Order: sequence, then C-alpha cells, then structure tokens
Amino acid sequence: MQLRAIIFDVAASHQLGEVHESIKWGEPSYSVKGGTPVCMGWKATTPQQCFLFFNCHTSLVETFRERYADLLILQGNRAIVLNLNSPIPALIFRQCVKMAFTYKTIKHLPHLGN
Repeated sequence: MQLRAIIFDVAASHQLGEVHESIKWGEPSYSVKGGTPVCMGWKATTPQQCFLFFNCHTSLVETFRERYADLLILQGNRAIVLNLNSPIPALIFRQCVKMAFTYKTIKHLPHLGN
C-alpha cells in the first residue's frame, strides 16, 4: 500500500493526470497517459521481496542502473527488487516512477533527462 500511495502521489504532484489502476498478468499495474506502466509483483518463491516491473523495451532500468546501482537491486532490464524487511528508498522510487510516467516525452534525452 505504501508503494501504491507513492505512485499516486507522484502523478498528482507532477500533474501527470489520472492514474489508471488495473490488473495485468495477475499483478497491479499503474499508468498515466504519456508514460509507460509500472507494475508491482510478489512471488511465493521469494516471499521477502517485492518487485517493481517496468517495460523491458524501454531504457528505464538501464538508466536506473547508471544512476542508482549502489542504492537499488535491479533485475535484468525489467525490475527493481525491494526487500520487504528494509525501508523503501522513497526518494529514488519517486524519481523512477516519474521517469516511467513521463517516458514518452523524455525517452530521447540522454539519461532520460536526469
């Protein structure tokens, strides 16, 4: 619920429009017009972790790796891995969600404009 609240707050505070919340592939998905979706996931095989999934056809996770490699656990070109026993890196998470929600306007910029 904490991650969901941050997602909605990012959209509101940056005036990105209404957040469309749905279930895709059995997982909560959040999107705004002009962006690419952010999905949340949890797996029984890794019960102490939560995943934030991004479209693997974007440069988002690659950019996160360049900027936050020492602060985030990243999985391939698709996900941020969060440990449920650790505090959420809220400021970084907010920046990642903002990049996803504005992706269509920033994808041509070096380092997605950051």
